[in-house]
Amino acid sequence: MIVYQNTKKRFFDDVISNNIEHIILDFFKKKIGQGTTEREITSWKNSMQYMNNVLLDPEIPDDAGIIVEYQIPQTSKRIDFIITGQNQNNTDHAILIELKQWSTAKQTSKDGIVSAFVGGRQRELSHPSYQAWTYAALLNGFNEAIYTSEIQLVPCAYLHNYANDGVINNSFYKDYIEKAPIFLKEDIFKLRDFIKTFVKYGDKNKVMLTIDGGRIRPSKSLSDNLVSMLKGNEEFLMIDEQKLVYETALQLARKSSPNNKNVLIVEGGPGTGKSVVAINLLVNLTKIGLLSQYVTKNAAPREVYKTKLTDDFKQTEISNFFTGSGSFVNRKANVFDALIVDEAHRLNGKSGMFKNLGENQIKEIINSAAFTVFFIDENQKVSIHDIGEKDEIKKWAKHFGANVTELELTSQFRCNGSDGYLAWLDYILQIRDTANTEIDTEEFDFKVFDNPDDLRDLIFEKNLINNKARLVAGYCWKWVSKKDPSQIDIVLSDNFAMKWNLADDGMRWVIQPESVNEIGCIHTCQGLEVDYIGVIIGEDLIVRNGEVLVDPSKRDAYDSTVKGYKKMLKDNPVYTKELLRNIIKNTYRTLMTRGMKGCYIYCTDKETNEYFKNALK
Repeated sequence: MIVYQNTKKRFFDDVISNNIEHIILDFFKKKIGQGTTEREITSWKNSMQYMNNVLLDPEIPDDAGIIVEYQIPQTSKRIDFIITGQNQNNTDHAILIELKQWSTAKQTSKDGIVSAFVGGRQRELSHPSYQAWTYAALLNGFNEAIYTSEIQLVPCAYLHNYANDGVINNSFYKDYIEKAPIFLKEDIFKLRDFIKTFVKYGDKNKVMLTIDGGRIRPSKSLSDNLVSMLKGNEEFLMIDEQKLVYETALQLARKSSPNNKNVLIVEGGPGTGKSVVAINLLVNLTKIGLLSQYVTKNAAPREVYKTKLTDDFKQTEISNFFTGSGSFVNRKANVFDALIVDEAHRLNGKSGMFKNLGENQIKEIINSAAFTVFFIDENQKVSIHDIGEKDEIKKWAKHFGANVTELELTSQFRCNGSDGYLAWLDYILQIRDTANTEIDTEEFDFKVFDNPDDLRDLIFEKNLINNKARLVAGYCWKWVSKKDPSQIDIVLSDNFAMKWNLADDGMRWVIQPESVNEIGCIHTCQGLEVDYIGVIIGEDLIVRNGEVLVDPSKRDAYDSTVKGYKKMLKDNPVYTKELLRNIIKNTYRTLMTRGMKGCYIYCTDKETNEYFKNALK
């Protein structure tokens, strides 16, 4: 998505009007659908003046294309500044420029990471050259117009306030500077020459319009690329905070020991890349000889991963890679160098089918390793038995004398990169107040259906593309077909009669080719993703007079996520009612964020269905 686009000549006119930042802001509001911070507006004002000075060279053609704030498809990432045109051989080029206001920086010991004063405090961030290079790689990977044409992407970084001090361009960052050159305060003429190397003639072929209108290539799936990753291939580049989390985890793992235990807590919402970073860590910690395991309570992702690996790895190797959160009850202290705990919000107190083993999964996991990293999203707690919270992790880290580091993943790589959809979802489910009271259905495909037949038929249609569309539902229907396969579980109309996912498929439901004919639930899809998700909202979540209410009694009696709630209501009614509200709303929030490209819903309660339909008007 292009926020601002013009020719070099018209960009010059907008800058000298002394109104460039507000011109960009107007386009930003129209295209993105929201405002931005005063800090970003001020950065536009300053940086555009500097870029205009760079472009004041008659050898850079007036009809070169200028783009400000281009949002990379399927992500929430934006490229600051792009110049388009043709070189001396008439080959189309797009120069991607990462702009920074920094005047100083500090070198770190982490690969591709610097420390700079940003957002009112000193913090570690991706090196500008690393950032520019990975953004170019993202754009190249997502856009078929680039992939199939001769359009060349050229990344670089411009720090117009930064005087050369030998830090930001230190040889430690040489590999990334070679991929994306960095230009400092005194380098205006070098940057001009760099631009003229690739843009000698104007943008005759409207390069960015070609890119922006190009077909988006299918997103990479973690499960589909797992074999390649475990064989050491780099399938997913770490972007921005992902890179910082990854490098911090590697550093902590290397220096940890039984006498110097470390715990890293990483917060991140749906689609921020928690699992991608976790698997990359597993691969590289293993590569450097540290005994490591990937841990998750959710059986679904583990079973999918194991299925994907079966033809390439021995079962013993697979079981050494992945394990459940309940497997540390009787482990000796510090037997592992590192444990990578994904979906840590789903951890339980006790382990075992009857929750009668051990004392506390968080305690047992931290006890078992010199270094532990917990990837957590407290808004994805979907069971009254989930204890995975930051405070609980910190409590047990303190118990073992472990140092605690906290980081956050914020960049969005699901729901078409739409932060707006996620914020709108929180607003519409009344989880929290947000400014996103409307949804852009062109940005993320969201539909509400009046009958379940149409929802099912669209999911079937989408699934024909690449077997990445599935139906899921709240656990409001009995699983009678588990014991008697001739039975039907969910009947919603004369033409809609389907079963829960078959017991034979189990947690592999999301990848089995025929499972589009079955309905999954939170247990079989949390921690996984598809392109399109169809969600049936049962009567455990209803809307009355505009208020989103929950009713746990509408859940099937065998649903383990609310099992025991009646006794809890008697013992502590105020706390339990709030807990149940959070659990049921979080369940549907999680189901409605499994789709990378679209989410379609049908509510069995008519007033609830109307509520969601009216939210789209």
